[in-house]
Amino acid sequence: MSEPRPNTLPVAPRIEAEELPAPRLAPIPIVVDLPAAERWGMPALVVTGASILVLGLAAVETGNLVADEFARSPFLGGATAGIALTGFGLIGAGFWRELTALAALRAVDRLRRGLASTNAVRRVKAAREWVRDLPEAATLLPAIDAINDPDAVLALLRDGPAASFRVRAEALGRAAAVQSVAGIAAMPSPGLAALFVAWRGVRLVRQVAALHGMRPGLLATLGLLRRTALAAGAVAGVEMATNAAAHAVLSSGLVSQVAGEMAGAGVAARRMIVLARAASVACSPLPEP
Repeated sequence: MSEPRPNTLPVAPRIEAEELPAPRLAPIPIVVDLPAAERWGMPALVVTGASILVLGLAAVETGNLVADEFARSPFLGGATAGIALTGFGLIGAGFWRELTALAALRAVDRLRRGLASTNAVRRVKAAREWVRDLPEAATLLPAIDAINDPDAVLALLRDGPAASFRVRAEALGRAAAVQSVAGIAAMPSPGLAALFVAWRGVRLVRQVAALHGMRPGLLATLGLLRRTALAAGAVAGVEMATNAAAHAVLSSGLVSQVAGEMAGAGVAARRMIVLARAASVACSPLPEP
């Protein structure tokens, strides 16, 4: 006969409060050593294994089908082989484009580490590698070679190509903001409006990436969205007060009666501009000053 289990007491509620005045919300300069994450997690392993099985077995079955068709007739065998090569070729082109986009994201991270390095030679090498593919390369490369101060190289890049990318990215953000306002006004339900704003935000991030010379696919877009979310902390600090004020004004009683759902549209439009700036920071190899 088992012994009766002791009654467990419920956890008493408690209130966690900070000391007043509350400290400023800023990153704490403490380095936390975390265990290194595995390069291949469970989802990546499962998806990769399933893709290999599906494509491999499909290739084997297609090869058997082509051989059978050639045994029946050379014309049918050639037609089947052409169809199979076209289909697998398109799949291979999609995988190659995805790998190229992921390599471009890795290249941005590598260049950012090089430009943030304290080694002058490594910094100048990274600056030359980034500028080499830009339209301003003919004027920037001699200027980089003539500069002896590594900090001056970063200043040159920030005032030159980085400023140009930032202006064009903000123009894309303002265009997306106008489209968001129009889309929210035309949507019959808040759920569809939220889906439209989410789709427009993802498209905006892809447009900013294309502006920087990248063509992100599905996996590269997910990685770019993660980088944009991390970069948003660098640009959203100065926008928080503006967004809060805009939301307070646009959500007031009088304006709500006049504009209705346009209050949320105004805040969404403002967030599109911030998203464009954050995406530009994520796509640029220049470290934040």
